Amino acid sequence: MSEFVLFTDFGRRDPYQAQMAAVLQRSVPDWRVVDLHAEVPAFALELGAYLLPSYVPEFPAGSIFVCVVDPGVGGPRDAVVLRADDRWFVGPDNGLLRVVEARAAKARYWYLETPGAASASFHGRDVFAPAAARLARGWRPEGGGHKGRALPEGWPEELDRVVYADHYGNLMIGRRAETLRPDARIRAGELILSQARTFSDHADGMPFWYVNANGLVELAVYQDSAAHRLGLGPGDPVQVLE
Repeated sequence: MSEFVLFTDFGRRDPYQAQMAAVLQRSVPDWRVVDLHAEVPAFALELGAYLLPSYVPEFPAGSIFVCVVDPGVGGPRDAVVLRADDRWFVGPDNGLLRVVEARAAKARYWYLETPGAASASFHGRDVFAPAAARLARGWRPEGGGHKGRALPEGWPEELDRVVYADHYGNLMIGRRAETLRPDARIRAGELILSQARTFSDHADGMPFWYVNANGLVELAVYQDSAAHRLGLGPGDPVQVLE
């Protein structure tokens, strides 16, 4: 079954994620809607941009990602459709999709028009979801589009900041673990962390870093909250000590 994938900062308490899913399911009932993430740190498009690529390989070719972290909704920022390798992405052209775009072997993007009847404050439902549904039904943007871009000026290849804290208090970092040596250490708050293979390898309760299931660097404490122990949260920096 083909899949739409939702990646947003809408949160779980509010109806926005479900409203967007309703548009997709009503328009293309034979596609599945996968609710990947609704807890991207609010308004933090750069953090979301470095988090998103770690999940992309889990989804089959042809999947359509609807991505919304959009503090500038209704303003002058553009809306885009991005083809990155063999998957589609629809969302605001505010940086959220730029890491996926820059890392793709092949990428093209097209600008989307905003329908006149669209809500100025809910482009996820009225612009991005309808465009994703049209893609699923076979529509393709006109023309050759624009060649994929490099990262925005000033954005690093790897982001040494916390991009997400899960409900256990584990802290995901916007750095691919493959870019570090196994003996690398990470300064996090006032502590310096070494690598462990998994949680129980540090049953002594000392914070550590490990390669998480999506290939990112993650900070953790066995049966405790790294966020609490280290005093860190989304957006806070860490330092790699080679």
